[in-house]
Amino acid sequence: MRASVDVMGFNNDSKLSPSQQPKLNEERRRLHHEAEVVIVGAGILGCAIAVALGNQGRSVILLEKDLREPNRIVGELLQPGGVAALEKLGLRDCLEEIDAIKVYGYDVIYYGEEVRIPYPANALEDGGKTQENSHTDEMRGTKRKRPEGRSFHHGRFIQRLRQKAMQNENVTVVEGAATELVRSGWTGQILGVEATVQGERSAFYGGLTIIADGYASKFRKEFRKDLPVAKSKFWGLELIDARLPMPNHGHVVLGDGAPVLLYQIGTHETRALVDIPEGLPSASLAAGGVKGYLKNVVIPLLPAEVRPSFQAAIDRDRLRSMPNSWLPPTTNKAPGLILLGDAMNMRHPLTGGGMTVAFNDAVLLSELLNPQSVPMLDDTKLVLKQMRTFHWRRKGLTSVINILAQALYSLFAADDAQLKALQMGCFQYFKLGGNAVDGPVGLLAGIIRQPFVLFYHFFAVALYAIWIYITSASIISMPVRAIGSVGVFWKACVVIFPYIFSELRT
Repeated sequence: MRASVDVMGFNNDSKLSPSQQPKLNEERRRLHHEAEVVIVGAGILGCAIAVALGNQGRSVILLEKDLREPNRIVGELLQPGGVAALEKLGLRDCLEEIDAIKVYGYDVIYYGEEVRIPYPANALEDGGKTQENSHTDEMRGTKRKRPEGRSFHHGRFIQRLRQKAMQNENVTVVEGAATELVRSGWTGQILGVEATVQGERSAFYGGLTIIADGYASKFRKEFRKDLPVAKSKFWGLELIDARLPMPNHGHVVLGDGAPVLLYQIGTHETRALVDIPEGLPSASLAAGGVKGYLKNVVIPLLPAEVRPSFQAAIDRDRLRSMPNSWLPPTTNKAPGLILLGDAMNMRHPLTGGGMTVAFNDAVLLSELLNPQSVPMLDDTKLVLKQMRTFHWRRKGLTSVINILAQALYSLFAADDAQLKALQMGCFQYFKLGGNAVDGPVGLLAGIIRQPFVLFYHFFAVALYAIWIYITSASIISMPVRAIGSVGVFWKACVVIFPYIFSELRT
């Protein structure tokens, strides 16, 4: 096995004209399996970073074990912050020609009562702050366009991303299953990967290897001891011609069980995701299993107009599930290798933040590894220095989405009296409108990138829930409720602080 990789000749051969260099690099990738970057996984993150680095003139090999259109039940809603990042990457047109649906916000349904939480109209394009005077544009006779998300069939979107990667002259896409990493016997530096291509063993070498092989990563365990934690699964159904209460909005249905999500993914198709925690008695075999839970618990919670298509989907579809995993981020420390995407960081998909994180990570990483800052990607000390910067700079967005997803799920899947009080307080907080809606949905959408704003709204919800909890009681019961409110506040702290601490780790 080779202990080093000749990457010094990429993009700097003075004897070649600019038009000849890409052809030479393509031959090296195709014939010798050598590139500046080897990426494992042509999913959301893998395709995005391949195109971003390819656009910088980097020579890239993108490995994917199966290039057929994937068929998944998650990764189908892209928040406005993700759409903006997609545009920065030059991939906005991947949302075209896939029957994608515009998304303007959410409809939260709490025991049959609805509240609309639209994406904030006063969001600035700098991705972090809101206007001090949200009426300025209207006073000038103009109206700021509200941000928009997109929902779609996951597989169709992936295939469009792969097409863009294949069309990039600096990227070679190979269908092959990566089996193990290639290491230097002297330094331990990662030099590439071994893979099985068309039934034969091969090896691909690069100055930098990026692992983006998803939630079930084959290589993650080699670089970190902690494992993803999954306490529930999303069970997915595809509803046909469902009548949603609020078209072009995601729907969150709350009741006695865990949350149910509904959002349109095509002209005729609507995705239904039902969260079922592990060991839930009402979903046990004795209670009829998952189908029994869907019929007996979920259908009565749904809006009346959705129930017929939901029942038809139960009768027609094969039920499929995905684990709802939590994996906090860590700093990449292995020389020659970067873990990215779900291989490195996951959060509950309740808020639809995964793809927004991935595309923003691709934007940030491509900025930090641009040829002006890092001329040679096999300069491991410089790359690792940039990865430490990457770990902390991404926090403005990703810590918000990670913490919000986990904390909001705890409230929406409330299974005790304190969490139920917080859940009710959250819904009543949304009903206040104004900043009580714009702030939380701006965070969820990847528009507001300020962790303090999340902290503020979470504890505003907690205090509002306590106030309702106490004042809704009779005068005689108020003292008892006041004492009980300490438990509600303590529960709020228990919910959010572990996730805050996890984001402060290196």
